[in-house]
Amino acid sequence: MTTRLQRLGIGLVLIGIAFFAAGGYTYVRTQDGASSLQAFSAAQNVKLNYNDQGQLVDRGEIAGAAAIMSLLTNDWGYKVSSAELNPNDPLVNTASEYMYQMATITYHTLHATTTVTIPEDVVVDGAVVTKAGEYEFVNDGKYWTGFDRTNPIEGAAREKIWTPTAIALIGTLGVGSVTASTLQMGLGLAVLFALIGMTVVLTGLGLVWATRASEEKVKAPAFRQVVNPA
Repeated sequence: MTTRLQRLGIGLVLIGIAFFAAGGYTYVRTQDGASSLQAFSAAQNVKLNYNDQGQLVDRGEIAGAAAIMSLLTNDWGYKVSSAELNPNDPLVNTASEYMYQMATITYHTLHATTTVTIPEDVVVDGAVVTKAGEYEFVNDGKYWTGFDRTNPIEGAAREKIWTPTAIALIGTLGVGSVTASTLQMGLGLAVLFALIGMTVVLTGLGLVWATRASEEKVKAPAFRQVVNPA
């Protein structure tokens, strides 16, 4: 039984070392990804705007930043980490910063104004539904799919408001946010692997130590007191 327990302990130690190796590998690859994301963020050089008090502002206004944050946290349900919003490091390189910048572009697109030109009267079933002319269209919070394309003005405004540039920027920022979140999960997995490895190694060493102590106790010579015949 003692020998079996020793072998089990040695096996646990080896398994623990394997967990340590997995944790180290995960950590190294996570750091590689973090370095790549940092380089990508630095190349873009997109920065958030803060005032002298360290508060987020949009176009110089705190209220504008608050409206963007409301879109992000209330409408989208995203949990912003205040630790990731650092006035001393305004470069967009964390998940919360990427999501906030995405919300910034989206907010201004949702409330954008554009001029639509209808070159000639739009006639439906013999009736003029839209006269030729210029119309100022104010987006009242419509996303790309929210526009009524059967309406000549809305159909033309959608292309001008939800431009390919805005959509591309939002997509790029979304990739950055997901990448940053994935890297955080990778770091968490590395720590988890290390903790499991440490626990398993300690358990295995404990079994080996306990069984050896038991063997030494069994092998110890037994002394018996002999009565002196004298």
